[in-house]
Amino acid sequence: MPRRGGSPWKGLWTVVGKEMADHFSSVRIRILAGLVVLSAAGAVYAAIGNLRDTVGEDPFLLLHIFTTARQPLISFMAFLGFLVPLVAIALGFDAVNSEYGNRTMSRILSQPIYRDALLVGKFLAGLFTMAIVLLALWLLIIGLALFFLGIPPSGEEVIRAFAFLLATLVYGGVWLALSMMFSTVFRQPATAALTALAVWLLFAVFWPMLTSVLAEAFRPENGDMITAALTQVKMQLTLARLSPNTLYSEVALGLLNPATKAFGPLFLAQMQGVLLGSPLPVTQSLLLVWPPVTGLVSAVILLFALTYVLFQRQEIRA
Repeated sequence: MPRRGGSPWKGLWTVVGKEMADHFSSVRIRILAGLVVLSAAGAVYAAIGNLRDTVGEDPFLLLHIFTTARQPLISFMAFLGFLVPLVAIALGFDAVNSEYGNRTMSRILSQPIYRDALLVGKFLAGLFTMAIVLLALWLLIIGLALFFLGIPPSGEEVIRAFAFLLATLVYGGVWLALSMMFSTVFRQPATAALTALAVWLLFAVFWPMLTSVLAEAFRPENGDMITAALTQVKMQLTLARLSPNTLYSEVALGLLNPATKAFGPLFLAQMQGVLLGSPLPVTQSLLLVWPPVTGLVSAVILLFALTYVLFQRQEIRA
């Protein structure tokens, strides 16, 4: 379709508003959002029950609400790592192919709306929808902490918790971009959804096992045992970081556990002058998590750029 004159982003916010209205009126998004809120509220309430005895003793009580688990429930952080990809996939698996299925793509692009604005608008609408859900969860946690513990969070705790919120949004953006890419490749929404879920299962369940097997298979036989074992650990960590789940876990650990000094194996020479168990300043923790955050942002950009190229090359017929 030939490009007309004017800005390629004309109609962008019209698409964003329309898509967000569709998301919040969708039954599947309401069900998933309700599931996330209920699961998170249950996990947080159970964690608060475990933390009541340490009120006044722990300077990072709010952060422990995110990471403390109580049987049979898992921690709030683990809930997010499991449910955020599902919400993102539900937002993006039919973003493009549904327009083809409903025969509305040519009608939309016949309006003063370009392909650039349509694709970017759909992505921003999904991202804003996740941001609203996550912000509501974040405020719910702060409110529960104030109500049940009676101690207001410190400024550093708020900064760390808000940085964790932003990192979770970026993590969801990876799966949103992935599901939109499959929505562009496959014309059937069911095929796109199943493919995205298969990739998620690969990284969530099978990737840790695969990295262990591959690292052991390529373990060097020459040299001493300590060097070979260290090489195997580094290789396994490198392969594991190809997964967005691993990168998100490292970001969450660095932000929510101030005592975290590094990811991976450490030597005694690297720990000289460092008090074991002492918390890092928030600026140092932000520097620590910057590499995995950069990896997540890079994955979002790469997947969306691939989706953009595929969508621009598709033929639109009336």
